[in-house]
Amino acid sequence: MADLNNVTAQATVDARGSACPGPLLEAKKGIGKVKVGEILEVYSSDPGTRSDLKAWADKVGHEYMGFVEADGYDKHYIKRKK
Repeated sequence: MADLNNVTAQATVDARGSACPGPLLEAKKGIGKVKVGEILEVYSSDPGTRSDLKAWADKVGHEYMGFVEADGYDKHYIKRKK
């Protein structure tokens, strides 16, 4: 697995302060901003986002790369696969 601290995302969605399903909806909109093979970074302070984004990515065929904890929020990484 990639070292997520060194990942360069092509687009970032800031959903901090937004409760479920806000971060997921923002990720769905944001994935359209990156090309296939590129990475979307999602900032979220909602702990439910950890499972929500993985489940969504698996369901629709993108790669959920994981997350890193930042100062009071998580940075999630999703690679667009289609």
